[in-house]
Amino acid sequence: MLNLPSLTELLLLLPAILIGLTFHEFAHGWVADRLGDHTARYQGRLTLNPLAHIDPVGFLMLILFKFGWAKPVPVNPYNMRGDPSRNMLLVSLAGPAANILVALLAAVLIGTGLPRIIPYGNYLFYLTLQINVVLAIFNLIPVPPLDGSKILAGLLPGQSRFIYQMETYGTIILLILLFTGVLGRIIWPAVSFVVNLFLVVARII
Repeated sequence: MLNLPSLTELLLLLPAILIGLTFHEFAHGWVADRLGDHTARYQGRLTLNPLAHIDPVGFLMLILFKFGWAKPVPVNPYNMRGDPSRNMLLVSLAGPAANILVALLAAVLIGTGLPRIIPYGNYLFYLTLQINVVLAIFNLIPVPPLDGSKILAGLLPGQSRFIYQMETYGTIILLILLFTGVLGRIIWPAVSFVVNLFLVVARII
């Protein structure tokens, strides 16, 4: 049985999720654009408009399970300058890195007390912190088509063909991990650790 969010939680979840997905995909496109691949720009994806990045199924999954995805930004490594493996590693790292920066900013704002001036402000910023940490850690899992698989391929170029060949089965593997509870047991301890670490750092700052 699903633990569905209340209406209030849903209204606060929506902006937190949209911020996380939008900055994640924008970061992929921005880094690819800087490296010479303008595909995302030409297809209107180099934008902070969340409507350009939403995948309906992935968005619903984030609301229901707090695990989900956006519509992937198109990237063509052959348009980029330099080593393709290095470039794809940088592009893939950009999304999780953007989520970590947004999460850290949310934690710092919580630490300042500023969110308290708006109704449910602390909870909204806490959800933004948590969702962005979830997106970062989830996407670092080295299973295609997640960013972690492309990062691993960049770190182990000799194994990149095998890693990319796994993409046919990647979604099935992720669904099995999700519905058996294995994914949650892997991710939630890491999410709790990072969220609490950021809140501690925010108090020091």
